[in-house]
Amino acid sequence: MTAPKQVRLAELIASISLATDLGTGQPMGHALRTCCLAMGLARELSLPVREQFETYYVSLLRFLGCTAEATPDAELNAGDDIAFYSGLAPSFMGSSTESLRWIVRHLAESDPPLPRARSVVRMITDTKGAERAIRAHCEVGQILAGRIGLGDSVLHALGFTFERWDGNGVPNRIAGEEIPASCRIAIVARDFELLNRALGGQTATEVLKKRSGKAYEPRVLEAALEHGPRVLAAVDNGSLWDAVLDAEPGPQMRIDDERIDDALETFAHFTDLKSPFLHGHSIGVADLAGRAATAADGAGMDPKLLRRAGLVHDLGRVAVPSGIWNKPAPLSNEEWEPVRLHPYFTERILDRCRPLNDLAEVASSHHERMDGSGYHRGARAPALSLETRLLATADAFRAMTELRPHRPAMSAAEAAEELSRACAEGRLDVPCVRAVLEAAGEPRPVTRSVWPSGLTDREVEVLRLIAAGFSNKQIASKLTISPKTVSRHIENIYPKLGVSTRAGATLFAMEQGLGNA
Repeated sequence: MTAPKQVRLAELIASISLATDLGTGQPMGHALRTCCLAMGLARELSLPVREQFETYYVSLLRFLGCTAEATPDAELNAGDDIAFYSGLAPSFMGSSTESLRWIVRHLAESDPPLPRARSVVRMITDTKGAERAIRAHCEVGQILAGRIGLGDSVLHALGFTFERWDGNGVPNRIAGEEIPASCRIAIVARDFELLNRALGGQTATEVLKKRSGKAYEPRVLEAALEHGPRVLAAVDNGSLWDAVLDAEPGPQMRIDDERIDDALETFAHFTDLKSPFLHGHSIGVADLAGRAATAADGAGMDPKLLRRAGLVHDLGRVAVPSGIWNKPAPLSNEEWEPVRLHPYFTERILDRCRPLNDLAEVASSHHERMDGSGYHRGARAPALSLETRLLATADAFRAMTELRPHRPAMSAAEAAEELSRACAEGRLDVPCVRAVLEAAGEPRPVTRSVWPSGLTDREVEVLRLIAAGFSNKQIASKLTISPKTVSRHIENIYPKLGVSTRAGATLFAMEQGLGNA
């Protein structure tokens, strides 16, 4: 009997770390370089294998929750969460003066003076809001890492990746060796890589030394200053991807082929958290494409491949500022440029990961059109496989039937008319449109006799509105109840879901298919 195909979990983790780089405004490979440096430090400090294991995955996944607060962070910085994250990154673990200097000089700098001043004041004074955002980041990262298949020790450590040696970090405000060793190392390794790249060796060293005993454990920083340049130079002289895989400590973690879908569904949720208008989009496209491939019996398409490609087709969205996805008006030519590039970034992420290579072309071609009018390649019919054409059609149908900030959701009949028009104009493939419409017409359950986690009907209504991005006051208005009643519902909902933030509740709603308000 043939053994089931297995995949190294480290390869899947490394691939999503490329997406977190894009989502935080860092060059692809930043987390990989951080991981290599962190593992070098873990070995120099003679960490036990268990803690080396934690260090490996924490350094790769420290920013797995970066999409959790993308929309509110974008609103704070003139619609650009990515510029906010990348701009603040060099000073984030520094003194309050360093962060304040960047905020005053650069926060929302493209806004007119008065709105910009309001954003600056809000950022400086709303310390509880900043702490809530980081708590949400950590919680979502923990949930997603658990869904991918990582164990309790890594999940625990991911809750402490923004703490400081002096106890002034968030969200737990613990100090010294109370902070997991993996986090103490990952924090130093990340800043060492970032600051040396951004500032150069001598200036970076001066900045890092000022933080010793404050943000950083002194002995970890000393090891980084002594060994870091050599470790990064060695990485730069070879294959970064292979160096990361070679650095995995202990027995290699592997998952069966069947569990790849679980991991890729996690990738989909990570992507769709980017905007409240995208919640459930990737899963919806994946399911529709898989059913359509089955409906097109005889065309030779692989439903499994199409569903997986659908799960990851939008990974590149995280490289685009949330303000663009949430804009309640047509996009400008300037705003269209990053939108047209997001399939390219999807391709870049998937190309690097060997287990996902066969998904790259199909997933990254979901905006191509038969007449060459699509993006990012502008490919024409002869260059587009049947799988590519089907995924593009499924994505188009699903997007049309979802609410967007600039338009209401279309009915299925209206979307069918649009697809038929696209066929007549030579943009979409007729058999693929037929298969997608047949699959979309399958009966879908719309109610449940029992809600998950013991939720009541009213709690589900509140949860759906939370997932749609509504504030407590807006939920109260929509449900004709008081804001205090909404707060009481939320106080009941969070323990049932095992979360403590709106982002965590939103992720639960997405996973359970409860995201339609």
